[in-house]
Amino acid sequence: MKKSLTLMLLAILTLAGCKAPPPSVTDDTLVTSEVNGVKLVHRHAVAAPAEFTPINESWRALYAASVMTTPDYGGKIVRYLENGKPFIVLGSVENHWLAIADQPDGPLIGYVPLKAGVESSRYEATLRSDRPRPRGKNKQVCVDVGGASKACRTNDTATWILD
Repeated sequence: MKKSLTLMLLAILTLAGCKAPPPSVTDDTLVTSEVNGVKLVHRHAVAAPAEFTPINESWRALYAASVMTTPDYGGKIVRYLENGKPFIVLGSVENHWLAIADQPDGPLIGYVPLKAGVESSRYEATLRSDRPRPRGKNKQVCVDVGGASKACRTNDTATWILD
């Protein structure tokens, strides 16, 4: 009886000293990085930036840009921005790229080039300034050459045509 009790106690103490293995790290595991004194929460697949300047503003996409895992074109594509849809810019990072999120103070989802979007307050003005301007019609310069005849020249050429 004493031997079985001793063996059971020994087994319990042995198993009590075992630790559960740490959870495996996947691409979707959330990690925290500190860059320039700012804590960033991001997926393990998204690389932490080397430099970070906080912005924390709402921007709108100018085109369907690729959201990358690194602030350059060497990373993997996480998703695409939707043209005209808002997104949150957490900050500016190296190589003139933006660290973005889906919601204010949310986790970093990836990086887009600086020219992929514009501040929401300047979106409409940016679209208006980017539209092609209508060209003026080519005006003709005409002079009378006697009687019912006239000579005309368009502004874009130096050729005169007699009517």
